[in-house]
Amino acid sequence: MKLCHYNANQAGIIEGDQVYPLGDALKQAGILRDRYTMLEVIEALIEDRRAQQIAGDASGTGQPLPLASVKLLAPITNPPSIWAAAMNYRAHQNEMVERVGASGRANLSKDELMAEFFLKPSSSLIGPGGTVILPKVARHVDHECELCAVIGVPGKKIPEASALDHVFGYTTLWDFSIRDPWVKQQNTRNIRKGCDTFTGLGPCIVTRDEIAEPQDLHIRVEQNGKLVMTAHTADMICGLREHIRFLSERITLRTGDLITTGTPAGVSRLADGDTLEGGIAGIGNMRFSVRAEA
Repeated sequence: MKLCHYNANQAGIIEGDQVYPLGDALKQAGILRDRYTMLEVIEALIEDRRAQQIAGDASGTGQPLPLASVKLLAPITNPPSIWAAAMNYRAHQNEMVERVGASGRANLSKDELMAEFFLKPSSSLIGPGGTVILPKVARHVDHECELCAVIGVPGKKIPEASALDHVFGYTTLWDFSIRDPWVKQQNTRNIRKGCDTFTGLGPCIVTRDEIAEPQDLHIRVEQNGKLVMTAHTADMICGLREHIRFLSERITLRTGDLITTGTPAGVSRLADGDTLEGGIAGIGNMRFSVRAEA
């Protein structure tokens, strides 16, 4: 199932080139309240058998709309947490040493590398077709495109062997990042990567059953029509199962938490007027425009 958030904060199911009104059907069944959130939709689809049955037959939820006619939003706007992995592809580690003089991490163990997880604020979220605003203070902003897991069943101290059982689905997270100033100072990631519009999410959440292996997905990004990033999630240093194990050893993962797995190599500097387009095979593409802060 491809779960989307569209128009006036409505939940839908994308099938082909149509969007079916799942949220309306769940409200009519008394499962959702008026003005529900996408977090409540996810909780219902995990916990309520009736919701699962309704979602299982999208054509029974009501009259669909053409996908091209709706405005897709970030598929969840109120995640409890957004956990972001850092430097999780060896080629990206190398390019950051060359680009901005970042310190090398080749000698770190996997757990030492995962200790660099940082949090992004939900206020930074934008959806498909959104505009990335380059702050006046920033002299260098890069794009990053990453596989992101949406947690379903909560858990603590989750073994790697059962880690994916706690995943509701997958989406794409774009982590926009100030490099200059502040990149060489310590503990600045939350600010450099947390500005308004600095987290693109979408275009939908693809439920876990539709993606056989999260470490077998292709990533592709074009900037102004030129290919700048092509990668494969198999090249991660720490895989998603390891991320879930590491985080859940220390914190309780909650329904709707986002875990994004770091960018491959191919990040590039953004400028006013740029366009970005790309995403992850099996999840879908997104497009963004880039503007300088007025």
